[in-house]
Amino acid sequence: MLLAGTVVADASTIIEDGAVVVDDDRIIAVGERATLTETYPDHERREFDVIAPGLVGGHVHSVQSLGRGIADDTSLLDWLFDHVLPMEAGLDADGMRVAAELGYLELIESGTTTVVDHLSVRHAEEAFEAAGEMGIRGRIGKVLMDTNAPDDLQEDTDAGLAESKRLIERYHDTFDGRIQYAVTPRFAVTCSEDCLRGVRELTDAYEGVRIHTHASENRDEVATVEAETGMRNIHWLDEVGLTGDDVVLAHCVHTDESEREVLAETGTHVTYCPSSNMKLASGIAPIPDYLDRGINVALGNDGPPCNNTLDPFTEMRQASLLQKVDSFDPTSTPAATVFEMATRNGAKAAGFDRVGCLREGWKADVVGLTTDLTRATPIHDVLSHLVFSAHGDDVVFTMIDGDVLYDDGEHVRADATDIRKRAQEVAERIDAAPTTN
Repeated sequence: MLLAGTVVADASTIIEDGAVVVDDDRIIAVGERATLTETYPDHERREFDVIAPGLVGGHVHSVQSLGRGIADDTSLLDWLFDHVLPMEAGLDADGMRVAAELGYLELIESGTTTVVDHLSVRHAEEAFEAAGEMGIRGRIGKVLMDTNAPDDLQEDTDAGLAESKRLIERYHDTFDGRIQYAVTPRFAVTCSEDCLRGVRELTDAYEGVRIHTHASENRDEVATVEAETGMRNIHWLDEVGLTGDDVVLAHCVHTDESEREVLAETGTHVTYCPSSNMKLASGIAPIPDYLDRGINVALGNDGPPCNNTLDPFTEMRQASLLQKVDSFDPTSTPAATVFEMATRNGAKAAGFDRVGCLREGWKADVVGLTTDLTRATPIHDVLSHLVFSAHGDDVVFTMIDGDVLYDDGEHVRADATDIRKRAQEVAERIDAAPTTN
């Protein structure tokens, strides 16, 4: 397939009248439209206004999709324990399947091709199956909670780690390599020292497995961890083995100088979730400082209950604007930097090679966008448009691993109408159920 249009190959490479040529799961050429059309005359040709790499959701909660809007205007720990965890506890296997499907549906149709996905304690296999069948690329993990959690979600430490081991052996590096495993403790507040140390031991036993958790999102969380361990959050995670180049920490809003040194020295990845941090009033992550230290920073939406949308374009806009207002510096976190976070940096955090740019020999994760819109008129700078003006519903074409999954407003593999109908039914059933926690 030959995809023609304005090609944004990466944050610094734009071909105004370009093309991307795909064979099987790989990009075999990126260049000028005229040259590639002549070189590959037999390839199916598609025209788009803008062609870009698939975006990477560096921290999402697909299975929280059924909780969109249930906990607005709520502080983090109340949001989690009073609203979101009870919702997760109310999901049976069928509910977990449709929750994940709904999340992946939204991600695919808004241009996200790779996710680092934090699931729930129960029925994680349903989300793995949904991801594999729907075709999204993902670093995915079952949640671990063995202390300070609701009864319906708290697990025995060894049982939770054993279930994680089973899921690694079943799902890691499956579906043609699109699905990779992340061992996923919820956060230090709900995980004992034995659990966290067990996470590191389990991860080290399998090649290519990563760790994904939350850290230092909220001041109350930081205070709780320090009261229980005598350490700041990042130092505690470092002590139990949860730092390193195989670790993705979501948020990292409240860190001090010594913690930032640990993140940089260990090569730990950080995911910035600006909309979630604003909505939960968690604070503003020190992103320019992280970048200056060489810390890899990805970009994520977090979950629908603390964002209300999985639109990656909205997240790019918020990511830049929040840093500008925080620093009183309009040059802070420019469009190119944010686009890198949302593409290549996210792929690095997720541990996927040759993902996040449009380059010869790289994976064919490609999105096409329309600019036939009033707010896209005129476009003086296409990268500025993608970061500050575009929306997820501008996406008209999503290809993952060479497979077209979304085309001209329609899902190719998934029955979107059926998924939305079943999701609404499950959400209504959970809303009607009596509270048990």
